Amino acid sequence: MPMTLLVTRDVPDRFRGFLASVMLELAPGLYVSPALTAGVRGRIWRVMAEWHGELGEGSIVLVWQDRSAPGGLGMEFLGTPARELVDYDGLYLARLRAGAAPDAVAVATATMAGH
Repeated sequence: MPMTLLVTRDVPDRFRGFLASVMLELAPGLYVSPALTAGVRGRIWRVMAEWHGELGEGSIVLVWQDRSAPGGLGMEFLGTPARELVDYDGLYLARLRAGAAPDAVAVATATMAGH
């Protein structure tokens, strides 16, 4: 039962209410569970996918340990993340999607790293 992280962005309140009932909300839009079974994780994801399909708002990222996946991470996405993940020899690398504007955190991180 690996640790599971779920991040929401610009989703309606019903997503947040449901997630807060099954996972700990550490910060707005950041949910964690230290020991979530694959079955429970799958049921949570099916609810998220169904609601997102009906409403089509926001984006959701689910991440958990999966030793059989590249980088040891299992991932699911709903919505349009600004970055895409590329498998490079068993390691995930993130790159900005073509035409996507970088967010303020990414710009600040890149700026600080350059100094």
